[in-house]
Amino acid sequence: MAALAAACTQDSGRSSGGQDTSATSGDFQKQLLKQLIQAQPGDVIEIPEGHYQLNRSLSLNVDGVTIRGAGMDKTILSFKDQIQGAEGLLVNASDFTLEDLAIEDTIGDALKVNEGRNIIIRNIRVEWTNGPATENGAYGIYPVQTENTLLEGNVAIGASDAGIYVGQSRNVIVRNNRAEFNVAGIEIENTIGADVYDNIATNNTGGILVFNMPNLPQPGHSTRVYNNKIYKNNTENFGHEGTPVAAVPAGSGVVINSNDYVEIFNNEISDNDTANVIVSSYFAAGYYSDKSTQQDFDPYPEGIYIYNNAFSGGGTSPDHMELKALKIAKFGLTGSLPDVMWDGAIDSKKMVDGKLPDELKLCIENEGVGIINVDILNDYKNITTDITAHQCRLKKLPQIVLDFDNKQEKPQEEQHAATEVTDA
Repeated sequence: MAALAAACTQDSGRSSGGQDTSATSGDFQKQLLKQLIQAQPGDVIEIPEGHYQLNRSLSLNVDGVTIRGAGMDKTILSFKDQIQGAEGLLVNASDFTLEDLAIEDTIGDALKVNEGRNIIIRNIRVEWTNGPATENGAYGIYPVQTENTLLEGNVAIGASDAGIYVGQSRNVIVRNNRAEFNVAGIEIENTIGADVYDNIATNNTGGILVFNMPNLPQPGHSTRVYNNKIYKNNTENFGHEGTPVAAVPAGSGVVINSNDYVEIFNNEISDNDTANVIVSSYFAAGYYSDKSTQQDFDPYPEGIYIYNNAFSGGGTSPDHMELKALKIAKFGLTGSLPDVMWDGAIDSKKMVDGKLPDELKLCIENEGVGIINVDILNDYKNITTDITAHQCRLKKLPQIVLDFDNKQEKPQEEQHAATEVTDA
């Protein structure tokens, strides 16, 4: 699988897959801009096979439009010589579908969808063809403040922040995608209700991230990460200094930071050099400050449930000097950190009789899996590998259902009734 992924990375989008359209790209750009400006609800904009050079951003502001190419390796929109705008395509519309094309080498984000409902992004490749680099655009596929969003069959390569990112959204499905050589492969941030499954995340700095950040319109909760292959996410962090992902250690499989009610189950997670799973508070990022953070922001991850995953390898060569020293001190030169690393931060205000309520615990039901609590709030003074307090079970989250999705499957036995997830 690793060899196949590498071969796909080398070959994806390097040639037009059809006619050489560079000479006609100027005419194509004018025509496409005109179609987007004049689009009406119900329109389908077909982009034929070809390699098209564009030098300015595209935008769409009309509901009910579909943009369709001939395939992610056949219809290629290249922004290598972009001189105007930041995004490749910026969409402010609902009932929008984009499918079967590639967006390459944008100055900023490749595809951004803002404040839309009923969004489908399918079989899209976003890529910076020079490989991982800080000067690459931040986000590949970037729906933000959306509701009812489906991302499937996409490929994201080379983003300096997140290859596939969903932020401040509700009711999201991310499935059957491949994210490779990004800082964050797939990131769910400040989102309420997300199912992330059947994806491949490899060769990123961090494979799959579930974050809450302060000073945003809504806190996120209720994300399920399952049936994914998350392996060898050991690429050196090339994110912009000061951004949240710049603090993610290279070698991170799944990272949960400050988010609540997250399930990680039925995944294959392996060979992530720092840790296969990291559960951390906002304090772990190193720049938490009451002056820079809204007063009601909750920095603690709570209600985390890890079960039935297949773990192997990992923890053998952690990033950051503190973690390297910790590994050697606790497990020796040839040892490795446990599959689950927790920073140990707990909100003492929520404790009852000296313990967190059951529904707020970090619970692990995974045979043979260990945990290390690094005790970050006490400067690593009380490091422990005692898993006893984490041998517990949480109520399982409901699956996410999108009315327009006819491929929805119930992924686990004893499934709760499928619902849309709300603040309640």
